[in-house]
Amino acid sequence: YGEIARQIAQKQGISRMSAQAVGGAVGHNPISILIPCHRVVGVNGRLTGYAGGIEKKIQLLTLEKCDMHSFAVPK
Repeated sequence: YGEIARQIAQKQGISRMSAQAVGGAVGHNPISILIPCHRVVGVNGRLTGYAGGIEKKIQLLTLEKCDMHSFAVPK
């Protein structure tokens, strides 16, 4: 979301836009056309919040055969 926010800010001629604003807009979209939210990972490689819970996020990523070794799982 950070990269999308950066691109939107650049197109609108503003200095910056928050990644949270982009995430909020995506969260209100009834049809995911960008990135399914379980695939969103924090800038530092940390698995971030998911409405279904981090455990479900891990299950979905594992089902998709993602390499989970590079992700940090919050406690």
